[in-house]
Amino acid sequence: MRKNILKLIGIGAILLMSGQAFSQIIERERPKEWDQLVDGARFVDRFLPMEGNVLSSDTWGVDGVRPRYIDNGIEDRVWSYWGGNIKKGEDGLYHLFVCGWLESSEKGHGEWPNSIVFNTVSDNLTGPFKLRNVIGKGHNPEVYQLRDGRYVLYVIDGYYITDDINGNWEYGKFDFNPRDRRIIEGLSNLSFAEREDGSYIMVCRGGGIWISQDGLTGYNQLTDKRVYPDVEGRFEDPVIWRDHIQYHMIVNDWLGRIAFYLRSKDGVNWVTDPGEAYIPGIAVHKDGRVEDWFKFERIKMYQDAYGRTIQANFAVIDTLKPLDKPFDNHSSKNIGIPLNPGLLLTVLDNKPITTGTRTIRVKILAEDGFNPQTDIDINSLRFGASEEVNYGRGCKVLKTEADGNDLVVTFEGKGHGITADEFAPKLIGKYNDGRMLYGYARLPYINYIEPILSARTPQFTGSGKGTIEVQNFGQVDSQKASVKIERIIDGKKTVLGSATVPPLKPYEKIDIQFSTKAVIEKGEECNFLLTIYSGKKILSTANLVKTVE
Repeated sequence: MRKNILKLIGIGAILLMSGQAFSQIIERERPKEWDQLVDGARFVDRFLPMEGNVLSSDTWGVDGVRPRYIDNGIEDRVWSYWGGNIKKGEDGLYHLFVCGWLESSEKGHGEWPNSIVFNTVSDNLTGPFKLRNVIGKGHNPEVYQLRDGRYVLYVIDGYYITDDINGNWEYGKFDFNPRDRRIIEGLSNLSFAEREDGSYIMVCRGGGIWISQDGLTGYNQLTDKRVYPDVEGRFEDPVIWRDHIQYHMIVNDWLGRIAFYLRSKDGVNWVTDPGEAYIPGIAVHKDGRVEDWFKFERIKMYQDAYGRTIQANFAVIDTLKPLDKPFDNHSSKNIGIPLNPGLLLTVLDNKPITTGTRTIRVKILAEDGFNPQTDIDINSLRFGASEEVNYGRGCKVLKTEADGNDLVVTFEGKGHGITADEFAPKLIGKYNDGRMLYGYARLPYINYIEPILSARTPQFTGSGKGTIEVQNFGQVDSQKASVKIERIIDGKKTVLGSATVPPLKPYEKIDIQFSTKAVIEKGEECNFLLTIYSGKKILSTANLVKTVE
C-alpha cells in the first residue's frame, strides 16, 4: 500500500481566487535515506484498509472521494464536520466528540471559528456516528478522563467537564503557567496523555511540553523550544499518547501535507523516527480503492487496553478549504482508519545490551487471533534499535522455542545498534502471508519513570545573593542534584553561580539561594542558561530570556 500512497504526495499547487493567492500545499523534499526504509519503518505503514458497509456515490464530494463508505465516521449534507476523538463510555457505546458548522454557512469552511461541539455515538468504533447531544461552542475537541472519573473535553481556549458522559457539561478555563518560557505559537490545538500516576502531559500546537498534576488545573511548561523535528514545516495538529512501552506523538506539516512521528521515554525528551506518519492516500478500501481526500488533519487516536493505537480518526476535506462554499458539492467529515497495533514483546535478558552482547532473547506474546508459533515468517524478523531495523538491518534469528502459547526468539547479538540511550528497541518482520509485523519492547534494566527537574529564571537581591526556583515534575522522588546558572552575552557563557538542589518529592518545588559576584541591574534583559545535573549526567537544561525584576 505504501507505494500507492507515495505516488500521491508529489503534488504542489497554488490556487488564485479573486486576485488573492491561497497557498494550500507545497512539495516537501524527502531525505534521500528514506528511500532505504523497509516496510514497517514508517508510521504510515501501520494504516490498514478502511471498514464500512454502505458504499455510495449518492453524496457530496469530488469524484476522487466517491463512491465511499458513508457509514464510516460521520457525515451528512447539513453539517460540515471537523476534528474529534472517540471515548468508550460506561454505556458501552463509542462516543465521538466532533465539531462542525452548517454547510450552508455564508463563509463556507471559513465558518470554523464558530464551530459547535457534538457528542455523537455508535455501537462500534467505525460508525456511523449519530448525534446524541450538543455540548456547546468550540473547535478542535479532544476528550480525556481524569483519575476521579470525570470527563474533560478540551476545545480551543477552554474546556467542558462532566461526571456523566451523557449528561450536562460545564465550561471552564485552564490555568497555564509558562514558567518564564516563551509560549510557542500560542496555546491552541492542545493534546493530552495520562501518566502513570494520573497526572497529564500536554503538547501545544507550537510543540511545547506542559504537565499538570491532576490533568485539569495548573498546566506548567517545561520546554524552552519546540520538540518537533528540526526541519522546514508549518506545524499544527499534534497528538500525543502513551502506551505500555513509551510516549508517542504525531505532528502535521499542514502546508507540506506530511506528518512526522516522534517517540519518548518520559514525554519531555523526544526522538523523531524517519518516514511519513501519514499523507494523503491512506484512506484505502480492501479492494484497493482510494478515498482521495485532499487533506487529512486533526488526527486523534483510539487505544486498546495496552495503550496501542487501533484506529486513527481524521478530519478530511475533498478540496482546498477556500473552495468549500455554502450550498455546494464540497464539505468535510470525520473518518476512522484502522491501525496495526503491533505485537506484544518482552526482552527476557536483564543485563544491559552492549556491543559485547552475544544473544538477545525476546518473547512474542500470543493474542486472540494471533499464534506467534505458527503465524510468523521467522526468517524475516529483525530486532534492535530503530535506526537499524528501519533500514533492514538489526539482529537475525538464531533459534526459537515455545513458551506456552508464546514464542521465545533468540537473536544473535551482532548488529543490534542498541546504545545506552535506547529505551524501546524495535522488531520488524512479516507474517507468513506477507503482511508487515512490528513491535516495540521495554528494556528491563531501564528506569522509565524518573524525576524531572526543571528551573525557572534566577532572581537577584542586589547583595551578592540570588534565588532560583527548581521543581520536580517527575512521578518519583529526586536525588540530590546541582544547578548551574550561566549568562550568555554575544554567544559567550559566564557562570553567575551554582547551588545544591535537595531531594524533592513529586511536584515539590523549592527556592534555592546562591551566591554571585555578578552585578545585574533591575530592568536588564538577560539570556540565562540553566543546567541541572547529577555528577556528570545532565538532567535538564533551559535557555531562558527574561528581564530581571
